[in-house]
Amino acid sequence: MKNKNTFSLFIFVIIFGIGAALAYSVYDAADPVKAGVIAGISFVVALIISSAIRIASPWDKAVVLRLGKFHSLKGPGLFLIVPIVDTIPYWIDTRVITTSFKAEKTLTKDTVPVDVDAVLFWRVLDPQKAALEVADYISAISWASQTALRDVIGKTMLSDMLEGRDKISNILQKIIDERTEPWGINVNSVELKDVLIPASLENAMSMQAQAERERQARVILGDSERQVAEKFGEAALTYANNPVALHLRAMNMLYEGLKENSTIVIVPSSAVETMQLGSMAALTALTMGIGQEKINKENATVVKPGQ
Repeated sequence: MKNKNTFSLFIFVIIFGIGAALAYSVYDAADPVKAGVIAGISFVVALIISSAIRIASPWDKAVVLRLGKFHSLKGPGLFLIVPIVDTIPYWIDTRVITTSFKAEKTLTKDTVPVDVDAVLFWRVLDPQKAALEVADYISAISWASQTALRDVIGKTMLSDMLEGRDKISNILQKIIDERTEPWGINVNSVELKDVLIPASLENAMSMQAQAERERQARVILGDSERQVAEKFGEAALTYANNPVALHLRAMNMLYEGLKENSTIVIVPSSAVETMQLGSMAALTALTMGIGQEKINKENATVVKPGQ
């Protein structure tokens, strides 16, 4: 209200200054009463006019009572009231206001104590109701929000509260808006800031989540094994109907095994017969040939060009 008081004081000084100047101009040493009367009248007039002037900010609404009864809403800007007869008990802020509220150690539906912090965004739509229907609308909406939060927590499972914050926020907004509508207040939104649970329960939930992830990993591994077995079954059917393909595949596997990191390979006699490698002499020759090829590659790597 600093700007309002400053402007009223400015008007008071101007009017009283004009009256004092007029009193000084008519001052007579033989008759000083006339100048005193003029100065007194200017003082009273300045006081009345400055008391009648009010200025409301763009977001303010002034509730004017005349002889104890509601008269009107004034503002924003400059307006006048009747001194002594009119009073302004409330200046209502019509901007969006934020109010923090919480519920501590409140039991959920599954009997888990939680601490919940939330923020309420609201504004006054009807300043007359906000001034006349409730004694302190700011405190009233804070208490209404807190009780609504406790009611919602008591009807909600902990898992639903942790996963569905938006849903709980919408429920809270609806409940609080219904309670505050008779006061001329509209709730824009409610947001849950934080949900705190006991430390012991946090550890248990962490272990549960870890076990769930391990279970999913085992399920994925088992599904992968099933898919591999299905593919092997399809491959077996293909080889069963095509002996030439099986023969070529067996020889390729043997060749790759000897080529990479093996010099001695134990091969079942049935596999040797299937691949038609002949006697052990032929198999030995194949092994020695692959070994000689590896030695030649190593020597080529060691000997640098130009040497």
